[in-house]
Amino acid sequence: MRKLLWKPSDEYVKNTNMYAFMEYVNAKLGLAIDDYQSLYKWSVDYPIEFWDTLWHYLDIKSSRPYSNLVHDLSEFPGAGWFIDAKLNYAENMLRFSSSLDPAIIFRGENQVRSEISHKDLYKQVVGLAEALRQEGIKAGDIIAAYMPNMPQTVIAMLACSAVGAVWCSCATDIGPQAAIDRLGQVKPVVLFTSDGYLYKGKPFDVIENVKAILEGIPSIRRVVISPYRGDSSIINEIPGSVSYADFLVRNAAEGFEFEQLPSQHPLFIMFSSGTTGKPKCMVQSAAGVLINQLKELVLHNDMKPSDRMLYITSCSWMMWNWQAAAIGTGASIVLYDGNPSYPDTSAIWKILEEERVTIFGLSASYVHTIMKEQFSPKEAVSLPYLRAISQTGSVLTNEGFEYIYKEIKEDLHFNSIAGGTEINGCLSSGNPISPVYSGELQGPGLGMKINAYNEKGEQVRDEQGELVCELPAPSMPIKFWDDPDGSRYLDAYFRVYPGIWHHGDYVMIHSDTGGITYFGRSDSILKPSGVRIGTAEIYNQVEKIPQIADSLAIGQNYRGDQRIILFVQTQEGIELDDELKEEIAKVLRVNASPRHVPAIIMQVPDIPTTLNGKKVESAVSNIINGRKVTNRDALGNPEALDYFTGILPLLTEAD
Repeated sequence: MRKLLWKPSDEYVKNTNMYAFMEYVNAKLGLAIDDYQSLYKWSVDYPIEFWDTLWHYLDIKSSRPYSNLVHDLSEFPGAGWFIDAKLNYAENMLRFSSSLDPAIIFRGENQVRSEISHKDLYKQVVGLAEALRQEGIKAGDIIAAYMPNMPQTVIAMLACSAVGAVWCSCATDIGPQAAIDRLGQVKPVVLFTSDGYLYKGKPFDVIENVKAILEGIPSIRRVVISPYRGDSSIINEIPGSVSYADFLVRNAAEGFEFEQLPSQHPLFIMFSSGTTGKPKCMVQSAAGVLINQLKELVLHNDMKPSDRMLYITSCSWMMWNWQAAAIGTGASIVLYDGNPSYPDTSAIWKILEEERVTIFGLSASYVHTIMKEQFSPKEAVSLPYLRAISQTGSVLTNEGFEYIYKEIKEDLHFNSIAGGTEINGCLSSGNPISPVYSGELQGPGLGMKINAYNEKGEQVRDEQGELVCELPAPSMPIKFWDDPDGSRYLDAYFRVYPGIWHHGDYVMIHSDTGGITYFGRSDSILKPSGVRIGTAEIYNQVEKIPQIADSLAIGQNYRGDQRIILFVQTQEGIELDDELKEEIAKVLRVNASPRHVPAIIMQVPDIPTTLNGKKVESAVSNIINGRKVTNRDALGNPEALDYFTGILPLLTEAD
């Protein structure tokens, strides 16, 4: 049952950037827009007016203006945005370079707190950019990172953009083969890395991983190593390496010129999870990412220069890129590297309190974890400055929504968002001027013409359907890497509905509130007897049971139909006996439907997840249905798959 959880006051609404943008639109175009639904409708009915107005409202800095906002909206993909404009992403991000307020605050496990002002950040970025130029880096070269979530990673990304190079990154907690599978496809010439990282208080040395990466990616000719653990000896063991401090050019700020490039020039290469094959390499443009990130941060998250944002993320995830862009609003980002619950669950919440964080970003899996622990943040810390929480990563239960308001803070904007790596942003988002209902993202993002289609390709409301986007948006990939005829790009998003983006999520758009409920990836939809069931519908019920730590639902082809197999990971010391199986079945039967009750319920030691902590249904489905698992290294815990391989004979014989 959906519940109204929060409604902004009139005073709150009038102090938001979204309200200011509405007034700007009304004054400029002579309109009378007075709520989010009307603003959204205008943004998709008149997309050229919307993106043009937004460009000027955000004061995008360009050395040459665009002659035409979009080449052809009917070319999807391939519309082409901000024709003839020239600009630099980093120059826009560093527009607050005169400010002495913090741009980056760093907090990590057992690390000394550090702080960099906007002014000092500018100096460090151009110093590193000048070093890259002296290294021979030119526009279009590829620069990669194998780094923790630390200030030098953000600085390197901005320096890369400053000279027109293309950035891609992985976190140091992934294995060398997974890094090679990603970075090796694009042939970087420079690698930024560190001397290690910390997790749960334990130091990890990455030198052997870096050696393996260099052996697997011969295009890398320079390695820049940042101190983290404090072990400088790594520099002597890595060929072509130099310390970050020695590489940086001092006093380079005077007269530095940012590379001015066409709006469609590549900025980032983002990687898919790689659970169904080698990761896809999605190339995104500087202007497209810039305007979309600022739209989401300034309008949907109501970010102002006085804000401080901390997102639990790593530089393997697109939320890292998104968080870094908050610098371009004049706000501060608080980078945290490590386990947010080390040495105890209150750890990250104490940092929020100490750093006066105003916007906190987390995942659904993290919320569900602390709910299971019955941890109450409001009992552990005082959070007077916290005014918004952003959540993404996977589907959050209704109870998760309610937990935010019951156990964290009653009066805040809970901004559940969904989109993806593909667009470096959101298709569905929150907004600070509309109510929040349990289990619903507040609505589509501005300019994102999304819809739900049934199996006939018809628009539906109040029933589950495939999430699509019917219009191009600037931050969608300009291409896939090494895809000269564009066939891989078309296969990924446009083959199901030609000319329409097929995102691969199963959703319901509610006609009464305009909100959107997500049910998980549509490629993992279960179809027993032809009835479509989202796996999230099962997880939302099963993982309420106190004895269950995690679960995974798979459809197995069986006797001409499909049956549901539910794998559960129990809490420590708990066995899956007949009584617990019956409880699981009863919860699903009563709270979902008899169709949701699995044919088989089995206990497993671990649930496989991606490097970002999302459940991996595809790999287990492949095993259970006798198909090959193509990329174990894309998993955070690939050893978990061994158990499923071992029990396959039982499942092929079981009734």
